[in-house]
Amino acid sequence: MHRTVEAIVEADGTIRLLEPVEQEAGPRRVLVTFLEEVPEEGGAKAPLLSEIALSDWAREEEDAAWSHLQPEA
Repeated sequence: MHRTVEAIVEADGTIRLLEPVEQEAGPRRVLVTFLEEVPEEGGAKAPLLSEIALSDWAREEEDAAWSHLQPEA
């Protein structure tokens, strides 16, 4: 099973995971993808960026378009 975990690579090359990972027996292979910028401590920007990205979904037209997928009250 593949799992993505956010991490930061420090200036000295140390990789710091931003969430706990259950370590299975033995060594594991990983892939490291370098992103453009380092998030602010605490990820303070993430909720704001998500809110901006999803703001288009907070419209009556969107609610109507997806209403058929909502359970009946």
